[in-house]
Amino acid sequence: MTMTHVRRFEPSSAVRRLLLPSPVGPLFVEYDDDALRRVHYWPQGSHPPAGTRMEPTRDDPMGWRIAQQLREYFAGTRRDFDLPLSPEGTEFRRRVWQALREIPFGQTRTYGEVAEAIECRAARAIGQANRNNPLPIVIPCHRVLASNGIGGYSGEDGEGKSLDTKRWLLRHEGVDI
Repeated sequence: MTMTHVRRFEPSSAVRRLLLPSPVGPLFVEYDDDALRRVHYWPQGSHPPAGTRMEPTRDDPMGWRIAQQLREYFAGTRRDFDLPLSPEGTEFRRRVWQALREIPFGQTRTYGEVAEAIECRAARAIGQANRNNPLPIVIPCHRVLASNGIGGYSGEDGEGKSLDTKRWLLRHEGVDI
């Protein structure tokens, strides 16, 4: 019996963490010297893991680049992110996330339109890939809507903080919702 070993991507340097303020609440970002790896919406008032910084150190060009681009996005002076990304996910999810990056600032697509763009028959699978997006905002899953309304966000349907965040991001980009 042959065993197949799956190698995990190992970053070339230690993972660093920042907790950055934003209009939609604190953003917890994880990155290494090579790429942005994760963005989490962090609960207001919760303590981040030890070693998390509020600002990058002077010798941290990737941290400064990430913080600057997020600040510019929220200030309305940046429409597209120009960051190296390393989201962990299946090949299918990475295809969906690439399709999301192609949705222009201020525009939206339906789950069905995204499915069609990547030649997938299941719009529901697009929703699952969106739900598992490790880089919200940067990979703009907020720009994907249900055919009959706003749809969900971050695994939340109905009403709640996540959908308020999605509405805020869409309004910020000039989308009339």
